[in-house]
Amino acid sequence: MLQIIPIKDLKNTGEISQLCHDINEPIYITKNGYGDMVIMSIQAFEERMFMQDVYHKLGASELDVSEGRIRNAKQSLKCIREQHNV
Repeated sequence: MLQIIPIKDLKNTGEISQLCHDINEPIYITKNGYGDMVIMSIQAFEERMFMQDVYHKLGASELDVSEGRIRNAKQSLKCIREQHNV
């Protein structure tokens, strides 16, 4: 569930920290009624960064396929063996 809190509530660091860990989602901080910052637990941040990396790699893979940069298993193994003199 989307959490929005005013910046003045950041005084309660223990409660904010617990909330970050409990909801495992970003918390939006407002200042004078407008969005100002986002905070989250390290675990939530690392999960989002991991998924961003996965999506980036999937996008690059789809581009390779659409542009015909693909090999079958035999071609791939041959290339690896040549690169590593195996």
